[in-house]
Amino acid sequence: MIRTFFKHLWQSIKNLRRNGWMTIAAVSSVTITLILVGVFLAVILNTTKLASDLENNVRVSTFLKLDVHDDSKEIVDPHDNSKKIANPNYHKIEKEIKAVPHVVKVTYSSKENELDKLTKSLGSTWNMFKGDSNPLYDVYIVEADKPSNVTKVSKAIGQIDGVNRADYGGANTKKIFGLSKLIQTWGLGAAGLLLLVAVFLISNTIRMTILSRQREIQIMRLVGAKNGYIRWPFFLEGAWVGVLGAILPSLLIGFFYRVGYVGLQKSLAQEGLYLLSPNTFVPQLILFMVVVGVVIGSIGSIVSMRRFLKI
Repeated sequence: MIRTFFKHLWQSIKNLRRNGWMTIAAVSSVTITLILVGVFLAVILNTTKLASDLENNVRVSTFLKLDVHDDSKEIVDPHDNSKKIANPNYHKIEKEIKAVPHVVKVTYSSKENELDKLTKSLGSTWNMFKGDSNPLYDVYIVEADKPSNVTKVSKAIGQIDGVNRADYGGANTKKIFGLSKLIQTWGLGAAGLLLLVAVFLISNTIRMTILSRQREIQIMRLVGAKNGYIRWPFFLEGAWVGVLGAILPSLLIGFFYRVGYVGLQKSLAQEGLYLLSPNTFVPQLILFMVVVGVVIGSIGSIVSMRRFLKI
């Protein structure tokens, strides 16, 4: 049996070489399909990952009014600008925020820190706003125990005296979740459609090679060759087409994904968002594309052979 398998394997390789242009056409069909499928999968899976991170890391940004100095132990004496006095409301707002139900963590960030973050992410142009020209607010970053409680926490914090506004993304966050679901639904549908088209193209391509060897198949049947014996070389030929068609998509998507990861991850990390690591995702994606290539190539061969092996 092993000997027969290797015989069929060698025969399938010879068939690929013998039908050069047909092989190139079939491999090209698989290549184009797998490139598109790989891109769709990379976008879908990373969008799902980002949406999950966003949902699990939704935080309430609590912006304080300009005349509030909740983190300052001393403030300027309102009756004498040359003197400083102890701040009677030191951490008053922070304590009220911590008392809000479902709040698990509160982190303070001054408007100077917020400006530094903007300068790092958007460029040195923002340096002109340092000092008294800083238009930003002091902010408390508030984390809730569950994403479902963020809206309640935001509303409660917004009613605290001294808070300018409490913002968690609101409509924008919901839009991102909606966009994620839309991409998942239509992306998976498009990927499935592409796979069906690939099977159709490969089956037709292999059918043309079978037509050119129809006489050979008829002779094999006349001398008593079983359908399985006739089918195996074509089945393996389809599998080879899938493997060859997966090589170029694997190289391209692996390279460009790593480039895109390096370019995007730095800015996303500042928001607590992370793409799928290329060290694990790329090998898994390549393995998946090779398997898919072999499967659609083999199925294409089987679909074509069924028409010729019917009695």
